[in-house]
Amino acid sequence: MIIEIRKYTQDDHSVWDKFLLNAQQASFLFHRNFMDYHSDRFQDFSLMIYEDDELVAVLPANKIDDEVFSHLGLTYGGIIINGDSEITNMEKIIDAVANFLKQKDIKALYIKNLPQFYYNDGIDILEIPLTNKNAEVYRTDKVLAIDYSKPFAIHKTKLKNYRKNHAKGFVIQETDDFSLFWNMVLVPRLKEKHKATPVHNLEEITLLRSRFPNHVRQFNIYLNDDILAGITIFDKGPIVKSQYGATTNKGEKERALEYLFLHLIYKYKGSEKNFFSMGTVTENNELGYNKGLLKQKEELGCEVYSQDFYKLEL
Repeated sequence: MIIEIRKYTQDDHSVWDKFLLNAQQASFLFHRNFMDYHSDRFQDFSLMIYEDDELVAVLPANKIDDEVFSHLGLTYGGIIINGDSEITNMEKIIDAVANFLKQKDIKALYIKNLPQFYYNDGIDILEIPLTNKNAEVYRTDKVLAIDYSKPFAIHKTKLKNYRKNHAKGFVIQETDDFSLFWNMVLVPRLKEKHKATPVHNLEEITLLRSRFPNHVRQFNIYLNDDILAGITIFDKGPIVKSQYGATTNKGEKERALEYLFLHLIYKYKGSEKNFFSMGTVTENNELGYNKGLLKQKEELGCEVYSQDFYKLEL
């Protein structure tokens, strides 16, 4: 078995995307039309791993100085293998990647692993081989998700409010126009509450919607024609993720965002999804996470899963 590492180039665009059609843990986030929308911000250093001239794995990545990272423009990454690859080959793949990077004078590889529930059967294919290579887990995030394969518990108060609010006359609509939610809800709310801005600006999310209309979706909730809240969904096949969720001050009083979340949780439960992810609760404080946000997401039926971040010194 001969393993060869090749650095991705634009000429590999179609080969890369075709590989993802049969890849384990595949997501539209790894397609080049998603990764390359912000190519001006990152020096791409994605790798393609061949075994006896057959593409068996890819590593979406970027380079900063003499270090390589699981692509920092993505929520997660790691080494994505094809559907037929043996997990036992992973240590050999990591050895080959490490040797390739050493030859390029790279000092360290940072891998932003997938959350536990993204792996088939919950088996983390990177944990053991990276541990055997003495990689350091320098960070672990809490990721919240609902497992649709088993009963999930929504807090009784949230269920009570959900049923009561049926009578308010909320209107929920899916739209391909993100401007109302971005301009009237998301951007002002993030600025007011967190002095922050969305990762994607309006132009970028509109571009991604045009490239991935079945995967990037926007749901808004209204009362008397006033927008109260919205949720941006990233549909990744078996897993659906709420990428953004925000509400106006009026919407907060009406519990509109909570109502919309429960509406979507039930909607996707009936559409053969495996998980509904609500993302992380990471925060820069003593705990490392937002305690209140964790409680809110757990009360909406989520369980806590881990996402590990590794550093491999080369």
